Amino acid sequence: MKIHPPVIHPILRVAVPVPLRRLFDYLPLEAREEMLVLGMRVLVPFGRQQKVGIVVGFSEHSELPREKLKRISAILDPEPLFPPTIFQLIQWSSRYYQGAIGEVFESALPNYLRKKTSASPKTPKKTPKPVIETQDPNTLPPTPPELNTQQQQAIDTLVKYFGQFKTFLLDGVTGSGKTEVYLRVVEQALAQGKQALILVPEIGLTPQLLKRFQERFPVPIAVLNSSLTPKKRFENWEMARTGAAAIVIGTRLAVFVPLLNPGVFILDEEHDSSFKQQEGFRYHARDVMIMRASLEHCPVVLGSATPSLESLHNVTVGKFHSLKLPNRAGQGTFPTLQVLDIRHKKLEGGLSSQLIGQIKEHISNKGQVLLFLNRRGYSPVLMCFECGWVANCQNCDAKMTLHFHSKKLLCHHCEMSLPLPTACPNCNHENPKPVGVGTEKLENVLKEHFPTLNIARIDRDTTRKKGSLQTAFDRVQEGEAEILIGTQMIAKGHHLPQVTLVGILDIDHALFSTDFRSIEKMGQLITQVAGRTGRAERPGHVVLQTCHPEHPLLKKILEEGYQNFAASLLAERHSIHLPPYSHQALIRAESKQPNQALDFLASIKNALQNLSQTKPNVLHISGPIPAPMERRLGKHRAQLLLQSSERTYLQKHLGETLDRFTTHPLSSSVRWSLDVDPIDLY
Repeated sequence: MKIHPPVIHPILRVAVPVPLRRLFDYLPLEAREEMLVLGMRVLVPFGRQQKVGIVVGFSEHSELPREKLKRISAILDPEPLFPPTIFQLIQWSSRYYQGAIGEVFESALPNYLRKKTSASPKTPKKTPKPVIETQDPNTLPPTPPELNTQQQQAIDTLVKYFGQFKTFLLDGVTGSGKTEVYLRVVEQALAQGKQALILVPEIGLTPQLLKRFQERFPVPIAVLNSSLTPKKRFENWEMARTGAAAIVIGTRLAVFVPLLNPGVFILDEEHDSSFKQQEGFRYHARDVMIMRASLEHCPVVLGSATPSLESLHNVTVGKFHSLKLPNRAGQGTFPTLQVLDIRHKKLEGGLSSQLIGQIKEHISNKGQVLLFLNRRGYSPVLMCFECGWVANCQNCDAKMTLHFHSKKLLCHHCEMSLPLPTACPNCNHENPKPVGVGTEKLENVLKEHFPTLNIARIDRDTTRKKGSLQTAFDRVQEGEAEILIGTQMIAKGHHLPQVTLVGILDIDHALFSTDFRSIEKMGQLITQVAGRTGRAERPGHVVLQTCHPEHPLLKKILEEGYQNFAASLLAERHSIHLPPYSHQALIRAESKQPNQALDFLASIKNALQNLSQTKPNVLHISGPIPAPMERRLGKHRAQLLLQSSERTYLQKHLGETLDRFTTHPLSSSVRWSLDVDPIDLY
């Protein structure tokens, strides 16, 4: 489908993948009267390089004299790669997140199509093989489970909105059958000849969801995530674009994938921070998907047991429609909760004697145990108790984590690695001691107590190999591992029906974080981890160890549930004008010299203050200040926080100001970035 009538010999306005917030003018090929349309890839000379750009506009005039304009080197596509809606979506994303338009277009393309080639990419003659096989035609699909009243009502409501835009928040408790709702809605979309796009926050959730969809639907399913080879990702992208794949499942990068016949968009675990891109073009896949659904005239479903405060607020103001699943599906029951005060108690590897006793009891009753500790490694600190020396990273303002199995000290921020010292480098006293507990130490302690049991540890260190994460979860689901230890990787939507005991260790730090979002994330994490138990016939039990059992917010999440907890946080945010009742943007800067980043941000602050004199009380600027971790990867970091009650006012001044700072005297020595709607201020 063409976006613009063909134009011969115009001045082409091209988006080039460089960190500049502007388009570049080129002339078409001289020897050929090519029919050019918006969205085509072209090869263009850029300095001494050749870059792949996208034709974004046409003009009869340029700021440069026509004789100084360069010609494009080649046309790479016989037709646009992006349909009109995706073309508009990319341009909106560039404006909203203040991203360089060329880099936004580039991020929407698979790596295979970013190549500097003068020929069209070779589309396979045959339909590419999808990542996951379709059903065996001789195998009957499983009988779908019986729906409860709330599930059926949610499905009926969603199907009524096919062909029109509306945002739904599927607010269902853990184990309430949200995935079954997705399956039934997708089934209706496929029956109408439409495609479905489902986003998950992390690669680790893809195999489980793929299996459910593959068992139910005898259609090609394409996967899009960063674990694929460039060729496979292009093939799956092409399957989605041409309609060969009826269902597309991916992580946040799939939000821009073109679909031939879009019917419904689903974003699972909508609260998860993994949907926010934290490097380069910093977009939020949830918000981009909502805008896409608006452009495509399709319903969009945001599912979560712990919705973000932004989504709950949007329900309150009428932007989203709430669909509630308050009960667990099938025979699942809500777990019982126990708060364990560990003050003045001796802990062994982070475990109290009471929790160890409960582990023994549940194992003897043929139940499985899940222990959550959001800190990998053996110990977060290595210290000499003779002179007070601590193993610090040379590149970052951070402690180095002890990894006992590999006999190394590792910085989890810059990946710097050092051999484990046998003596203190400062006083030469033998054997510095580990302080604190990580998942590796917890595993060792459990092996001492339960030498005959199989223990599965799931964290970044044990799941680096492709497929290792799913293999570990398969072991647990098949009963091969009696105890599961993990970081937040285990808290995201995994179905573990045999788990009867969940232990939550060392979560108190979130109660006193400087980031105002930390309490919200803590409540979501507790609720999600607790939701891994009691999902089948057997009742579940959750034990939370804490040194602050009387903390009001901790009591609220445990005694009143997530909904009341979230309502309390929203009231608090409203009283102090924090998001979602205001809008933020964070400008980060880093430099080799200590004060350059601060000086650069001070210049931006002065420019913004001068521009905002007409409404001095609308834009509030905090900083510049050093980042909480001031030094990382050898660079000195600083940040400037902007907050406004008017989103359009904030966006207007950001755009006007930042365009001027690409030529700032310090811009060559300071690396800086803008994060609109940041979810991590520190």
